[in-house]
Amino acid sequence: MAEEVISGSGSSGREGEINIRVGLTSRDSLDSRWVFPGEDDFEIEDNGDGDDDLPHRAVVDSEDEDNQEHRLIRTEPRVDSFDVEALEVHGAHRSDYEDLGIARRIIHAFQTLGVVFGDVGTSPLYTFSVMFSKAPIKGDEDVIGALSLVLYTLLLVPLVKYVLIVLWANNDGEGGTFALYSLICQHAKVSLLPNQLPSDTRISNFILKLPSPELERSLKIKERLEASLTLKKLLLVLVLAGTSMVIADGVVTPAMSVMSAVGGLKVGVAAIEQDEVVMISVTFLVILFSVQKFGTSQVGLAVGPALFIWFCSLAGIGIYNLIKYDASVLRAFNPVHIYLYFKRNSVNAWYALGGCLLCATGSEAMFADLCYFSVRSIQLTFVFLVLPCLLLGYLGQAAYLTGNLNGAEKHPFFLSIPSGIFWPVLLIANIAALIASRAMITATFSCIKQSSNLGCFPRLKIIHTSKRFMGQIYIPVINWFLLVGCLVLVCSMSSINEIGNAYGIAELGVMMMTTILVTIVMLLIWQLNIIIVLSFVVFFLGLELTFFSSVLWSVTDGSWVILVFAVIMFVIMYIWNYGSKLKYETEVERKLPMDLMREIGCNLGTIRAPGIGLLYNELAKGVPAIFGHFITTLPAIHSMIIFVCIKYVPVPVVPQNERFFFRRICPKSYHLFRCIARYGYKDVRKENHQAFEQLLMESLEKFIRREAQQRQLESDGDEDADSEEDTSFSRVLVDPNGSVYSLGVPLLAEFRGSSNSISEASISEEVNPSSPASPSISDAEHSLERELSFIRQAKESGVVYLLGHGDIRARKDSWFIKKLVINYFYAFLRKNCRRGIANLSVPHSHLIQVGMTYMV
Repeated sequence: MAEEVISGSGSSGREGEINIRVGLTSRDSLDSRWVFPGEDDFEIEDNGDGDDDLPHRAVVDSEDEDNQEHRLIRTEPRVDSFDVEALEVHGAHRSDYEDLGIARRIIHAFQTLGVVFGDVGTSPLYTFSVMFSKAPIKGDEDVIGALSLVLYTLLLVPLVKYVLIVLWANNDGEGGTFALYSLICQHAKVSLLPNQLPSDTRISNFILKLPSPELERSLKIKERLEASLTLKKLLLVLVLAGTSMVIADGVVTPAMSVMSAVGGLKVGVAAIEQDEVVMISVTFLVILFSVQKFGTSQVGLAVGPALFIWFCSLAGIGIYNLIKYDASVLRAFNPVHIYLYFKRNSVNAWYALGGCLLCATGSEAMFADLCYFSVRSIQLTFVFLVLPCLLLGYLGQAAYLTGNLNGAEKHPFFLSIPSGIFWPVLLIANIAALIASRAMITATFSCIKQSSNLGCFPRLKIIHTSKRFMGQIYIPVINWFLLVGCLVLVCSMSSINEIGNAYGIAELGVMMMTTILVTIVMLLIWQLNIIIVLSFVVFFLGLELTFFSSVLWSVTDGSWVILVFAVIMFVIMYIWNYGSKLKYETEVERKLPMDLMREIGCNLGTIRAPGIGLLYNELAKGVPAIFGHFITTLPAIHSMIIFVCIKYVPVPVVPQNERFFFRRICPKSYHLFRCIARYGYKDVRKENHQAFEQLLMESLEKFIRREAQQRQLESDGDEDADSEEDTSFSRVLVDPNGSVYSLGVPLLAEFRGSSNSISEASISEEVNPSSPASPSISDAEHSLERELSFIRQAKESGVVYLLGHGDIRARKDSWFIKKLVINYFYAFLRKNCRRGIANLSVPHSHLIQVGMTYMV
């Protein structure tokens, strides 16, 4: 017996085709949509080997879809009672940033400075120091050449690449490596975890585009990606490598920023030694990570004004030094000085590239921290405040160095500060360094949450620090893990030159991964001209590879530690993804066949006791094998069983009205249902079990009512089929209040002359057809009321949570490496990760847990 499917989703996979035929343009999928009646709301799931959902056709056996008559309806946004805390809060979506008043926008501007731009804003503390330690300057022309290199690196990488291009590759306001990966997964089936359903692509956050001549290349790339397992694995490896570099960046950024800022004490107090600088840095780092739990909003608002003062100080000191020392350094804007610099210094200039890159550190943090603020606010703040102040800061340092060449390797920033304001600026610099560290820490939190939700990182406890903005999070385990890594790095590498080289490796690693992923987005999604795409990837990837060759040459000075750290994180993520994929595939293979369900009958071969059992399992389709374990182990089973699958789909937020996808399993007498709860990787799950049960029951009743209404509409459509055979294809609108309007306008002429007609209506609206009462309608109403009464009685008898824990073990004849990975590494990660049920506060008296081990 196939399962009958009714979904709350109203977006159809045919939307792009419909739009092109009627001459509409691409629309944002959050608006009301044109769909075929009932196309995505009533489906049949094949529980055999097939994975596709088939359109439900109860009375018409059609061999060619084009031979059927179609009508279009326009659906409006619907409201589903199944709600969660995050979506009850006004401001869960990105539009909240657009609805703020002037005062609130100013506050957000300060928060943007405090959260996003701290990293790139503190680069003047160490860039010239690291550059000139690798390539000592011999005269003023070397200063001009190095300055020109820094200026154009700033303009090309943070400004052109990230602010003007990469920020637009966000996934509904979410940035970072995994946001790019999930964006690609929305447009091509490249995810290696086989739990995707065709209904996932009908979530309204999937934005569909019109077919066009430019789309042909995109479709070929899509087909190639979907058909090649090697390309899928390569794409995943790139994403995991980029994510591991982001986590490594979260370790090295605080170490570098704090060490360079505290190092300014050696300029002000000659008696301070490097060991004392290390001890003070360790103290600051402990304080920094300890205040992370207070959240982004509170900390960002507190440090935002301090960072504003820092940027003003950079600009002021830069202007002062330009006036006092040498304003001729402005000629560094002529790029010919870069050529002359390399001509004079050759290999040393190439070594200096690793230090030059440090001026662009924090660029990836701008993208990864995008979930906290809007694209436009980050762009405007960078262009009109951050970039001018940075340029003036570097120009001022260069002006000072032209007359003081001996200070090039000894903290040139602090030496260039006028003596009267040295201590206030030193204080602000240390505060700014702490802020810079937070920028990358928050980016790491965001990246890990995304990867965890997409099955590429073990589940961890995530604390949401803002009731208004759900993107603001804190992960305690990662926070203290990063602290330990920072302390080890600071204590083992006391020189900022060594730390700077490690910093460059981590930053360049994630930059290159971002360039490759954005190139795929340009080809597959943006569908840009191939000349533009090639120009982007050749220029920026070539530039980053040049920088990377420079930092790798110095990897033996101790910066290899950060590479080892990144490799460890990569291995953890790959093992978790591999184990999760293997476990899910095994559960799919072992699922109970529907023939067996029919054979054992509606009593399931046991006693059906009053009550409702919610069986949690990761299987998105079919009856899980562990259910058979339940009915053979327990003396009785509940009179109603609901299979609950918590499933994350590759979109940031699943709209509330499209979150839950219901199915009926087997005939009505079995009383078996499934609820697939679809969450985006930004959605928050934090429900009280009583509220969860109440909302689930309300949603189930709505599903049953809509199912009965759908059947009645089908029956009415069958009766009127003959009278509609010769009518032209007309457009039908379903009004939000339930009224049906026919515009009488011929539409989609190629579908005229259809031999059959199925009149269906979207179950998303309460449609009340004005047809006379009949005995069949009365029987249907009685059947509906009996089932609803049965559900209410079962609810009154109690709800029990049936938790099926499936584990995997490698077979005895497996390869040694597979045994090691599955039986030890993956088992250790799974044992120590956070269980999915942890988000529900379920009393132990309501829990029944059964474990099952699969040999793979």
